[in-house]
Amino acid sequence: MKITNLDHLGLVAGIIDEIGIESIINRRLGEHSSEKISSGKVVKAMIINALGLGSSPLYLFSKFFEGKSIEHLIGKGVNPDDLNADKLGRVSDKLSARGTGEILIEVVGVKKYQIKTETSHLDATSFHVHGEYKSSEENEVGEPRAIKITHGYSRDHRPDLKQFTMELICSGDGELPLWMKMGDGNQSDQKQFAQTIKEFKKTFEFSGLI
Repeated sequence: MKITNLDHLGLVAGIIDEIGIESIINRRLGEHSSEKISSGKVVKAMIINALGLGSSPLYLFSKFFEGKSIEHLIGKGVNPDDLNADKLGRVSDKLSARGTGEILIEVVGVKKYQIKTETSHLDATSFHVHGEYKSSEENEVGEPRAIKITHGYSRDHRPDLKQFTMELICSGDGELPLWMKMGDGNQSDQKQFAQTIKEFKKTFEFSGLI
């Protein structure tokens, strides 16, 4: 007899399946017959891990699922070793290259759950980090670049540490996240918010934005 745990994660997996997140990710990122586990299943595993009341470095990610009913949660034939750091890194790179904004709005299920979008709310916050985080050389014009982790206005009162920022737009109906973007640690809200609203309204046609 082998005993495995579900805990509250069975509910999380069920909601992920109801929204159809796995199929959304697979459609956006593509599927390949040579893959043992699809990008959609990897993202599902990431969500379950994030809501598992704990966090761990990528190289320990697979250990989170040890002792859990992983086939019931993720899919038949999946085992913890499939969720290694290399696989998670490749899927994360694909998500970054594809752009998370459009994926997020589809995952939220605005149409599926008939969420009202007459009003939305925009705010930003900062997250401090430890370490040097030396800035890389500037990219060529038009090329995507990594955010700059540097000193800036610290909302969590740690001006001694470097940081990055995050902008988040939520719906007025239920405060569900609709759009998210990471930014440089020294990014100015006053300058960036106007650009953020333009990008948001250009990408998603909503009748109002607050």
